[in-house]
Formats: sequence, structure tokens, C-alpha cells
Amino acid sequence: MGMEIPQELLDAVEDGAAVCIVSAVRTGGGDINEAAILDTDAGHRLFLKWNRSPPDGMFEAEEDGLAALGAAAGADLVVPEVIARGTAGHDGGRDESAWLLMEHVGPGAQSGSRDGTVDRPPERAGGWAARLGRGLAELHRAGSTEFGWHRDNFIGRLPQMNEPDDDWVAFWRDRRMAPQLRSAVDAGLVGGAARTDLDHLVERMDEALAGAATEGPSLLHGDLWNGNAMSVGDGRAAIYDPAVYHGHREVDLAMTELFGFPSDFMPAYREAWPVDELYDVRRRDLYQLYYLLVHVNLFGRSYVAGSVTAARRVLATL
Repeated sequence: MGMEIPQELLDAVEDGAAVCIVSAVRTGGGDINEAAILDTDAGHRLFLKWNRSPPDGMFEAEEDGLAALGAAAGADLVVPEVIARGTAGHDGGRDESAWLLMEHVGPGAQSGSRDGTVDRPPERAGGWAARLGRGLAELHRAGSTEFGWHRDNFIGRLPQMNEPDDDWVAFWRDRRMAPQLRSAVDAGLVGGAARTDLDHLVERMDEALAGAATEGPSLLHGDLWNGNAMSVGDGRAAIYDPAVYHGHREVDLAMTELFGFPSDFMPAYREAWPVDELYDVRRRDLYQLYYLLVHVNLFGRSYVAGSVTAARRVLATL
């Protein structure tokens, strides 16, 4: 049943989820977690991810986010349902892995996302990306009275603070931009002219985000890059691996445009819910800057130049 997968992990999953595993195939685990596709004697295909030393509460936060997305998603979107989570001992119990078990989405065994959930297939006819656009617009209409979330969570493996605030400018500055910039500076990754430009932008956040809060908070996926969405093979789109909170809906849109996304997505979204012109003028760059700084802190200095370029583009519009 797959020698690469620790037997004590499979035993823990069977006990914790009350399933009988008949096959387990290792799949790409990405930079954060390890992963496998499981088949059960009841004919169900499940997706298992585990981590030998996860940040405290990482899988609890993911389960919480998936539940929120699943409750708000309409007919165009599929969100995997969590089956169970738990821990499993390794090496005679001296080490423990946290694990999360959920339903498998997508046709066949997939691999290769940033944390190993599923692979992104090539864009194909059938309109799944357009349905993703319409579905995300519908999801974003699940609003709130405050920006933030009822718990902190994670962006990748980095902590993401979500203490609620009714001021979007303050939330974006104090819960998103400033912590990532401070971490990068403290780690010696950002300094000199780069730090000066980034500090300047943080100081001018009121101007940079003028008018952004008029729509109010939307339910966000929070990490909607091209590895966290795919076709499930029936025309619908699946989303997963979230960093959920209530925020300005353009944050999700900016992330889809940072590393590329299926071409049918954005026209369908904009048709379902038009976007303010200031998104194209400056807010796309401003919101992408958060994710670029996250990548600086996760992967190093190679993302500093892109961060500074985005900051300077925003500053040039003020």
C-alpha cells in the first residue's frame, strides 16, 4: 500500500476517518506538505496531505477556510469537503505528523500544486474558467460587516493576521503589508532603496487605497493563484488551499493575474461584477505587492525586484 507513505500515517487515517484504504499513491507535495491519493474499499477517492512539522493550527485553519468557501459557493464552484484531520506518530512515536483528509476533486490522480493538492490541467474547451469567474463573483458577494476573520490563518506557511477591523486601509496596512515588510527587513532580505520605497508606500496607504472600501468586505479565497484552481472535468471549477478572510474582492483578482490564469476567467468575472477603474490604475499592483513580499519571505531575494517595481508603479499614480 505504498512503502513511501509511512504506515503509521495510513493507520492513523483509517482510524481517524473510519475508512479502509485499499490503495495509496504518493503525489507531489510541493514546498509545504506531502500528499497522496487514497482509494477506499467503499469506492471513494480521497486526498491526503500531511506535514511532519507544520505551524501550529495550519490544518485547522485550512479546514475552517474550506468550510467557509463551501458554505458560500454556488453551482459553478466545487470546494473539497474535509473528511477528517489528526496526527500520526513516526519513529516509534518520537515525532508526529499532522494530516488532513478531504474528498478528491478533479479527474484521476493529480499532482503538482504548490502544496500538492492537485495539478492544474491545460485550459480546455468547456468553459470551466468562465464558470470560475462567475462563481468567484458570486462567492465575493458573501459579505460581512468587518474586514478580517474570526481567527488568524496562514499564507503558505507564513502566519496571516486577521483581527477584524472596519477600516480597510488600516487592515491592509497593519495586517498585510507591514508584517510582511517587517519580516523581510528583519531577515535582511530588503534594505536600502528598496526599503525606502516600500516604507514610503506603506506610509501613503490612505492615498493608495482611496475609495477601495466602498463595496464593503467580500469573502475571499485569499491565495487564488493558478495552482489553487482547476477544472473538475464536468465543466465546473474547483478551488482549494485557501487563506480565507473578508477583504476587498480585488485582492483575489490581483492574485489571479500575478502568475497567470486561464484567459476566460477575467472577462467572465468582470461581466458578472464590473471592476472599478482604479484596480487597473494602481490597486492590482498594490494587492500583488502583498503576495510578492510573501514570496520574498518564503523564497528569498529573487522577488525583491518585482516587489519594488510594483511599489514604484503604485507610487507613480499618487
